[in-house]
Amino acid sequence: MRGALTRYRVLAYITGIWLLVLCGEMVYKYLLLDDSSTAPHWLFYIGQVHGLFYMLYLVFTIDLGIKARWQPMTTFLTCLAGTIPFLSFVFEHNRTREVKAAFGL
Repeated sequence: MRGALTRYRVLAYITGIWLLVLCGEMVYKYLLLDDSSTAPHWLFYIGQVHGLFYMLYLVFTIDLGIKARWQPMTTFLTCLAGTIPFLSFVFEHNRTREVKAAFGL
């Protein structure tokens, strides 16, 4: 259980940080630039990196959800938290507290 919780926590933070970077990239590209086609090409990879980390976040969230015997809706909402800025940090804090209390970690 401790390993699953640690993996979930690490990926929740990484996913949350990359989502914030992605939001910053989108603000820069679509609001600050006159023409989004003039944006540096490497900005494309920010979304790709976030997507890869989000897929890992999903795997580790489902793994923890199965081990902690969460309700399906709890698992679903926790998975969804990686798509809304700052929400993965809030869910990580709440789920970590719940799992530690339930399993005496």
